[in-house]
Amino acid sequence: MGFVEQIANTVLTIKSAYPMFRPAEKKVADAILKDPGDVVHLSITELAWEAGVSDATVVKFCKRLGYKGFQEFKIFLAQDVAVKQAPIYGEVQLGDSVLTVKEKIFQANSTALQDTARVLGAAVLESSVEAIGSAHQIHFYGFGASGIVALDAEQKFSRIGLNAHAFVDGHTQITRAVLLKPGDVAVGLSYSGETDEIVEALEFARAAGAVTIAITNYPASPVADTADLVLLTASEEDIFRSGAISSRIAQLSVIDTLFVSVAMMDFEHSLQSVKRTKEALSQRKIKQVKA
Repeated sequence: MGFVEQIANTVLTIKSAYPMFRPAEKKVADAILKDPGDVVHLSITELAWEAGVSDATVVKFCKRLGYKGFQEFKIFLAQDVAVKQAPIYGEVQLGDSVLTVKEKIFQANSTALQDTARVLGAAVLESSVEAIGSAHQIHFYGFGASGIVALDAEQKFSRIGLNAHAFVDGHTQITRAVLLKPGDVAVGLSYSGETDEIVEALEFARAAGAVTIAITNYPASPVADTADLVLLTASEEDIFRSGAISSRIAQLSVIDTLFVSVAMMDFEHSLQSVKRTKEALSQRKIKQVKA
């Protein structure tokens, strides 16, 4: 299956698949990503010259993505360029003013949300909602920024009465994953898709019969390969953001989409669960005030 069958956006397809490209293919990708709007006007020979590769390499690159050839690739690229003309502020640089940093961070987060909405497939999203909504146990695995998202997911799904738990330690992830049962769900969060511990935890969860779900930026990654269902995000991280800002925002939005959708499967039960938790917290606040 080509990457284009998973992501209905040419530029995002290239970015998502980039880590898996061979050296020559990365040269083609770099040439395209440098100025996608210009590439739609180039011939295959001109693009090959720009990338410093052969015409055959360009053709192989297009087919590896899932396109029939260079012409079909250019048609889809032209559609993408025509649709998206968002301002690009670039990476945060030393010497940027606070105002410039604000503009760049907010633009990066806004772009991550828009792009994630475009790559998040409806069918896989619906399957994930169905699996989570009918699961006896739901596990969320993550490290670092993804671990924070996992903890947020635990809090949200627990509030509507579901048996949800987040694990941010490798050993705990494995020891709990191996105890899952058929019908349970394990969700692994990893921006890079390269986190060995998440891969291992999902492997144990799958072996135990659980449905495995990956939330990652890269469809061709070890974490994605270990999952039954892959929910894609689309964010770019530089040295300052370091996989911790726009990627986290994108992951949180995916979790929120899952949460609201699952809650709506049994709205009355979800509503009553939230009310009970709110009442319990309100009573606690009253006691603290009186004390």
